Amino acid sequence: MLVIIYAILLLAIPAVYLTYHRCHTPPPSAPPPAPEKKPLKSIMQAAREDLAPPKDDPFTTEELKKYDGSNQGLPILVAIKGTIFDVSPKADVYGPGRSYSIFAGKDGSKGLGMSSLKPEHAVADYSGLDEKDRKVLDDWHSFFS
Repeated sequence: MLVIIYAILLLAIPAVYLTYHRCHTPPPSAPPPAPEKKPLKSIMQAAREDLAPPKDDPFTTEELKKYDGSNQGLPILVAIKGTIFDVSPKADVYGPGRSYSIFAGKDGSKGLGMSSLKPEHAVADYSGLDEKDRKVLDDWHSFFS
């Protein structure tokens, strides 16, 4: 009879333990909500009416170099993400020796996205830009479009 009592106790103790933990263990908490992504602010100016619409003429990189503002008979062209824009009305900004002349006659997408005026950044390949810089580049493209 004592053996039966010990056997019942040996079986009852783990059963009581498991039942207690099942009833008193809090349910797993839900993961914290993902932080809300705020849209990046634009640093661009309002759209302007004095710029020419984008051109659809295909240019090679070498051909585009001729349109850097150094030749008075040719327009000043800037390419952004492969789209060519005539910025001749803004020769005071894009002309030779001016603040944005680094982008004249080339596709300087990477530099525009980075907001950099360094010659080594005025290149067409913008594949290495982070999300914030791509947003800035997209803002430039929209501004000129």
